[in-house]
Amino acid sequence: MYNFLTNVFLMTPAAGGAQGGGMGGWGSMIFFGGMILVMWLFMIRPQTKKAKAQKTFIDNLREGDKVVSIAGIHGKVKKINDNGTLQVEVSPGTFFTMERSAISMEYTAALNKAAEVK
Repeated sequence: MYNFLTNVFLMTPAAGGAQGGGMGGWGSMIFFGGMILVMWLFMIRPQTKKAKAQKTFIDNLREGDKVVSIAGIHGKVKKINDNGTLQVEVSPGTFFTMERSAISMEYTAALNKAAEVK
């Protein structure tokens, strides 16, 4: 029963079949391991790095920072609340309360870069 399940999952020919002198199950295992490695290198690792950078960005927000939300709302941080929210001034005298996670790192960086160029 174990050999049958192994052959099904690894898609290798049965033990009695003609193998043609190849590596048999090991070749499939190496190929499968290589696919997992490539998936980790190109998908999981960059996402993890980006999530870590976003968390660092959100944790380093300070009062007076110009920010852009993920919805595209521009404003300036006026107050950082203890419950994970920010009070953002979008125009003189107009304030929004936003979650910290609603601030976009990419949009904010583009806004600040454009301000530095001018």
